[in-house]
Amino acid sequence: MKELAFILLAYLIGSIPTAVWISKYFFGIDIREYGSGNAGATNTFRVLGPKWGTIVMIGDVMKGVVATSLYVFVPYYMHNEWDRTNLMVGLGLAAVLGHIFPIWADFRGGKGVATLFGMILAIQPLVAVCCVGVFLLVLYLTRFVSLSSILASIAFAVLILFIFNEKEPLYRAFAIAVALLVILTHQKNIGRLLKGSESKVPILKYRDKRRQRRSGLNSDGK
Repeated sequence: MKELAFILLAYLIGSIPTAVWISKYFFGIDIREYGSGNAGATNTFRVLGPKWGTIVMIGDVMKGVVATSLYVFVPYYMHNEWDRTNLMVGLGLAAVLGHIFPIWADFRGGKGVATLFGMILAIQPLVAVCCVGVFLLVLYLTRFVSLSSILASIAFAVLILFIFNEKEPLYRAFAIAVALLVILTHQKNIGRLLKGSESKVPILKYRDKRRQRRSGLNSDGK
């Protein structure tokens, strides 16, 4: 019964609508009525800018970390690695579900990527760091958060299944489910990427301006 209570608590933590509350409190708007309509860090980056997008992202990551770490309140799981990992996966998934379908915000949330990352960070920090590396590299090269999230989730599955070769069946199934979930929740983004109409986040703007100036200078030189 304790486990069910903590899973419910994890869902409630994940349901904290960081982007919605920040947009309403500081700007008097509902972030879900602008941009892509999602209550997540990516849409906050686009609509409210990098500062607020970063704050929302940190908040959403911490939801995953805190919810997944609730196992510490059940002493049995402190010394049983197999059962602990299973409980952490359950707690983390409950938090991600809460982020996507938040009870505090009419069940209209974000895509859960940041909260999912927080969950992975709590379970296996090294894998999380590797996924962050993939995410940041793709983001630097493309400025597409959606593409960065998709490739990072695929990298997570590859790391768990092949690089770290985790033996626990539930964790392996979870890794595959993560990749599929992220791809599923980004179907519209994938469509826009294929059409060339996906929005880029407003970061690395100065790099792009320098490239444009260089291209202009090269054109003039010709």
